[in-house]
Amino acid sequence: MLRSRRSLLVWQLWKKRCSTPSRCQGEGVSPTPEDLHNALRPAAHLLFKKLKDEQLWQLSEAVESRGRWDSGCVWLPWEGRAGKQVLPPQVLVCRLYRWPDVRSTTELKSLSHCENFWWKSGEGTTVCCNPYHLSRLATPAEVSTSPINKIREAACPTLCKVALTDKEFSRHAVWGLHDTTVSQSSICDGHWCKLAYWEHRTRVGHLYSVTESSVHIFHDLPKASGFCLGFLGHQPRNETVRRTRKKIGLGLVLSHEQGEVWVYNQSKHPIFINSSTLAAVHARGQAVRKLLSGYSIKVFDAEIAANLLRRPDLGNGPHDPHSIRISFAKGWGSCYSRQFITSCPCWLEILLNTPK
Repeated sequence: MLRSRRSLLVWQLWKKRCSTPSRCQGEGVSPTPEDLHNALRPAAHLLFKKLKDEQLWQLSEAVESRGRWDSGCVWLPWEGRAGKQVLPPQVLVCRLYRWPDVRSTTELKSLSHCENFWWKSGEGTTVCCNPYHLSRLATPAEVSTSPINKIREAACPTLCKVALTDKEFSRHAVWGLHDTTVSQSSICDGHWCKLAYWEHRTRVGHLYSVTESSVHIFHDLPKASGFCLGFLGHQPRNETVRRTRKKIGLGLVLSHEQGEVWVYNQSKHPIFINSSTLAAVHARGQAVRKLLSGYSIKVFDAEIAANLLRRPDLGNGPHDPHSIRISFAKGWGSCYSRQFITSCPCWLEILLNTPK
């Protein structure tokens, strides 16, 4: 009875792998008939047989929900050296259900809610094989750089000082961006960043303080906690904003990791990121980076930011290396019809804390 139940679970998992419909953009292509008959199938069955029934159910739930809820870690012993199994189990599972072209663990990154995130893998350890506890690292690739006149760029809000000076108050008022609800709290309240959600030129809701090491930012997600954009009311909304809000879905995960800030795109659509530490050192103007679904990228590096602040050529304009901007589903800059982020329907401003 138990053996037949296990066989059924193994078959269901393989069937889900073979019939996985549209993966999110960035999560590879649908399986081809060729790869269903190659060495991947026996390797998958070998992996499934090593899992207990409870682990098989957890893996099945993770695959079925595609990360919409956390089904927990799926542990499997793994020695960090080559053996009978060519691929590490986490790479094999990611090939099966997310990225058919992933090759090694160096292309993957554990997410902050996975226990593997806090452990250092080594010989004789166990690894989590839940494919939705992993993200794929974005490789250095296309970065669209958009040179923008500093005076025109001032149209884009920069609230990273949180408490606006009189000069900043006047500048934001001239451009129609002044928000009287800007928090006056200081760096003493324990947050490492604050989040501001915008729709075009209008900020919606209050600033959201982040004190935990990671925060989930989403529009609609069952059994989740974090910054829920779906609860933020703002009327009236135009049709473009309404359509874009529906695309936010599972949103993104923002995590603070030893002087670095990482973003994981959990939605089905790409997000677009502007951060001074993402651009090359010699880059001018804004650099907008497209991040596909399922990928992670480091959006802030404290050491690089410190070097930027020492650069005399940046001047005293609105540039701030401690401010990050993310647009949902819509890009901006020289490669897009929207030149400024204030033209994007739904976007997020991350205001990093910089204690003295």
